Amino acid sequence: MPRGGGRRGPGRVAAAARPAPALRPPPRLPFRAPAARFPFRRCQLRPPVSLLRGLCSSPCGEHGGWDARGRPAALRHRFKDNRKDDIWLVDFYAPWCGHCKKLEPIWNEVGLEMKSIGSPVKVGKMDATSYSSIASEFGVRGYPTIKLLKGDLAYNYRGPRTKDDIIEFAHRVSGALIRPLPSQQMFEHVQKRHRVFFVYIGGESPLKEKYIDAASELIVYTYFFSASEEVVPEYVTLKEMPAVLVFKDETYFIYDEYEDGDLSSWINRERFQNYLTVDGFLLYELGDTGKLVAIAVIDEKNTSIEHTRLKSIIQEVARDYRDQFHRDFQFGHMDGNDYINTLLMDELKVPTVVVLNTSNQQYFLLDRQIKSAEDMVQFINNILDGTVEAQGGDSILQRLKRIVFDAKSTIVSIFKSSPLMGCFLFGLPLGVVSIMCYGIYTADTDGGYIEERYEVSKSEIESQEPTEESKEQEPRSGDALVPTVQGPKDVLEKKKD
Repeated sequence: MPRGGGRRGPGRVAAAARPAPALRPPPRLPFRAPAARFPFRRCQLRPPVSLLRGLCSSPCGEHGGWDARGRPAALRHRFKDNRKDDIWLVDFYAPWCGHCKKLEPIWNEVGLEMKSIGSPVKVGKMDATSYSSIASEFGVRGYPTIKLLKGDLAYNYRGPRTKDDIIEFAHRVSGALIRPLPSQQMFEHVQKRHRVFFVYIGGESPLKEKYIDAASELIVYTYFFSASEEVVPEYVTLKEMPAVLVFKDETYFIYDEYEDGDLSSWINRERFQNYLTVDGFLLYELGDTGKLVAIAVIDEKNTSIEHTRLKSIIQEVARDYRDQFHRDFQFGHMDGNDYINTLLMDELKVPTVVVLNTSNQQYFLLDRQIKSAEDMVQFINNILDGTVEAQGGDSILQRLKRIVFDAKSTIVSIFKSSPLMGCFLFGLPLGVVSIMCYGIYTADTDGGYIEERYEVSKSEIESQEPTEESKEQEPRSGDALVPTVQGPKDVLEKKKD
């Protein structure tokens, strides 16, 4: 059960003061390449365009993290053998990739920032088309791919491609897997700095083993700490020890194995704040939580009452009904309806509210006008009890509809961006197909005419055969000489010749 602020000492577990428990070093896991995420923002692999290049004599490409101008080093094939001595943040790119070109100036800023603060993490970049064998070994499936390499482990970066987010990822993953909090001052400092973080409280236990395993998998997303009971703020009420807590949204929630199930799944669900500014990338990540996502689709540039009211209602429900809905719902708002329209394959009017089930591509549209938080709560309850009909889904019919919609969207986007290119790409094949069809049609017509004419001639011959016999008998009866008439057979023979 979640515990909010303002609850003090009576429910706390009494325990003698003791130092923070010593943590074991994180287990060394076998190399595992997580599945590539967010495919609509990545360029798919192409066949390698060149063989492995020669040995690099420049030290920056082999041992250093930056070149002479302070930019990230261009790594060569020797990097594979020398990388385990350091922690590396590497961008695997392709020269022809548009997203890689957009990332390049940001990546240079990351390298300069990491160098200026004296970070132990070295920053580099590798042309994955030239060194395809190394890229394949690290599980690179698309471009650009950002990985932090730490010993035998490789961590995929899956966040927004901004300088601050990438640097935050590097600091989080390069440090200790689980960071101890030795004092209340340190705990308060962490609370001010991080919006969401997890804390294990207690000594050695099976729960701690599960906590370490979960941290090994999910360190790419959030921070993990450990503390003794004395370090935890007084408003935190614990019914039993050990315990795992998540601190977010100015409150905390306690992991309950019976209600929340697997610890890793619970951490994956709770690693987001309750209210978010949603974009395409975040919506894709929310698909792993299994929660329904209630989104106010608005135009942030529009300051009318209707737009601001819907956003305020969603925020109010997320805040005041947090304990009731936080297990099943995620709340937020999205600027514009372009991305939502591609998901729903329909035109959604703005402003409005839509509830998405990202696990099976279903969605729920409003069945009432939302004038207050109570109306929104009633709408959510109707979704939970099945009163509101779900639309969309992942059935075969919906998949076929998705294929047609994507094809149509692609064609329209091509003609909008470059009409001449669109005419060339689609006009040329249609012209060739039209010429082929015309040739086939005309060939069949001529052949049918000849065959029909031949059949008519044959029928005429058969009809004239009795007449020919009767004419041959007439000279015999009258013993008169009659000029010989050329028969149809002779005509047919000439036609054949």
